[in-house]
Amino acid sequence: MSNNTLQPLYGKTLAELQTICAELDMPRFAAKQIAGWLYRRGARDIEQMSDLSKVNRSKLAERYTVGLSAPVKVSCSADGTKKYLYRTAEGAAIESAYIPDAERATLCVSSQAGCRMGCRFCATARMGLLHSLSVCDILNQIASLPEHKSLTNVVYMGMGEPFDNMDNLLKALEIMTAEWGYGWSPTRITVSTSGVGKELVRFLDSTSVHLAISLHNPFHDQRAEIMPIEKAYPIAQIAETLRRYDFTHQRRVSFEYIVMSGMNDSPQHIKELCRLLNGIKCRINLIRFHKIPDSPYFSPSNEKMIAFRDALTARGIMTTIRASRGEDIKAACGLLSTTEG
Repeated sequence: MSNNTLQPLYGKTLAELQTICAELDMPRFAAKQIAGWLYRRGARDIEQMSDLSKVNRSKLAERYTVGLSAPVKVSCSADGTKKYLYRTAEGAAIESAYIPDAERATLCVSSQAGCRMGCRFCATARMGLLHSLSVCDILNQIASLPEHKSLTNVVYMGMGEPFDNMDNLLKALEIMTAEWGYGWSPTRITVSTSGVGKELVRFLDSTSVHLAISLHNPFHDQRAEIMPIEKAYPIAQIAETLRRYDFTHQRRVSFEYIVMSGMNDSPQHIKELCRLLNGIKCRINLIRFHKIPDSPYFSPSNEKMIAFRDALTARGIMTTIRASRGEDIKAACGLLSTTEG
């Protein structure tokens, strides 16, 4: 079998590795050994898996490869943020952003090449959807990151809508949090969604990681103008679903709110946000709008951002202003986009 037809082992769950071992007439316990090499010991080649017999390594190598690939480009921001460009197995280009901040180092990963959600304020949306990422492509952004050993947090807030790739998202999260995988605490991981309501309950019931909802406007008609997903899954229905879950312990839900001057920052928006989110233990993260070409939207002044934050906080909703990082290399929120083919 040629290298082009070998399947990646990286991104396989323990159950999938057990199936592979059964198909190749390898002992069942070999699956945990392979998982250990993939997710704990950083093997880049099957031949490195020294506690597998030579015969079994040969069997694996006939059909599989580890499947990791290094980033092909890095852009460095003046603030220390780095944007990495990777190639997917299908040849598309995707981007992820590494954001160091004192003792914390966060990687913003992509779940799709492009996106089909059509949000008007997002550069990725202008690409359309090229394809959803495989589990290997998702986790490769972490495993092949030069700074991967320094990571403290991963956020699924890069290119694409994670809930539009739910099967592979859940497998990636399982590998990240399982004891046979990365062994991360779920509290180190956040998944962001624009509100694909049909998948929300499945996500909440299947995982314990943090959830971030891209809100951006509490009024149905206004949100629908900038986020077409609102027409299929109104934010009021999303909020109603969230009220059925407990966010008072380890798991956290937050609402991302890109502030656009004169569009969603009025006293009426503050009042409606409080009504919409009543009964949900949450926080709001305010994000400055980052300009994209030919966009009609603008960011408010620092003073208005602070006033908006303080007004929400005074009404009992914990609200923060997220610092913009990597804007000079187009790595900030809403700016990830590449048409390199």
